Amino acid sequence: MTTLSTEQIRATRNAEYEALQSEHGGYWRHSFVDHAYLYNLHFPPESLFGLFKDRVHDLVLNYPVAQSVLAGLVGKLIGQPADRLVVGNGASEIIKILSGHLASRLIIPVPSFNEYANAAPHSSVIEFALDAPSFELDVDRFAAQAISSGSDFAVIVSPNNPTSLLVPHRDLLRLLELLDGHDCTLIVDESFVDFADAAHAQSLEGEIGNHRNLAVIKSMSKAYGICGLRIGYLLTANEKLVSDLRDGLHIWNLNGFAEEFLRLAPDYRQDFVESCESVRADRDAFFESLKSVAGLTVYRPDANFIFCRLPDTSASGPDIERHLFVEDNIYIKHCDGKTMPDSCRYIRVACRTNKENSALVKALARAIDTAVES
Repeated sequence: MTTLSTEQIRATRNAEYEALQSEHGGYWRHSFVDHAYLYNLHFPPESLFGLFKDRVHDLVLNYPVAQSVLAGLVGKLIGQPADRLVVGNGASEIIKILSGHLASRLIIPVPSFNEYANAAPHSSVIEFALDAPSFELDVDRFAAQAISSGSDFAVIVSPNNPTSLLVPHRDLLRLLELLDGHDCTLIVDESFVDFADAAHAQSLEGEIGNHRNLAVIKSMSKAYGICGLRIGYLLTANEKLVSDLRDGLHIWNLNGFAEEFLRLAPDYRQDFVESCESVRADRDAFFESLKSVAGLTVYRPDANFIFCRLPDTSASGPDIERHLFVEDNIYIKHCDGKTMPDSCRYIRVACRTNKENSALVKALARAIDTAVES
């Protein structure tokens, strides 16, 4: 048997890293530890997987239901009327229609989740810079720019991605009041709100009936740990927005496995709540551990991932990301390319198990000391 040299192993690992950049998923087929994608490792429970196994033949062989039934299933799960809901093949399907076809002018704070801007014509996007080092949203300034620019949609991701920072409930209500009467709908992406402290009190879903200029988007893939099933929804009391979005969907936009999950999920509400509590506990321990890394600025997280600034003396985010993959079989997410100053100095790390989190902290400390610029 031929034994590969250290350099040959590194060359192979570098080639794997390069290939990974265009895959956007399927990571389970590889052996690395994924601290890049953001999902709930504590849900679904194994008993739910058992129910899928029992029904796999019917789910594969039969057509799934269409939008009106899907909306009813999500409505049952979250306690909202079906006529206020649009259910997408992941939140990304809804974002594509919203940004790419419905919005004439869309304003979004940056850095943030890139898909809202990427799905829109470049000329229709207004980026509102969040000031470093706090990256906190000034709702008065944001509202003023949304109004002066004639934006018909304003998007807030809360907790934000990549900063993991929540915009407080009271600030979002103030923003709604400031935008009221200016033909600007506030879109609040709450894909990570279930991981925030006092999550229910921070969500705006309970305010939907009071504000026609409000819509909440949620990627269930992240909170429920079902990335492969691709389920997301938009909730709003604006009937026209619901109608316009539904008009852009395919008749069978979700498959039978996603439909079956929505039918089963209400029976697992308590399991879901407990899973989010477990994520919060793991994340808080991870946060405290990351603070031990010399020179690393660690932002207190509200989601299931943590935003960090590398020391100025270390290698850049892209080089640290590559180093961790090649040397430690760990994949994280650098923030180079995000719209913010010194974006190459920032990284985002997803919370996993305590054992995996501990291994990442040790590897990151070594990488900061030893990784070099490419």
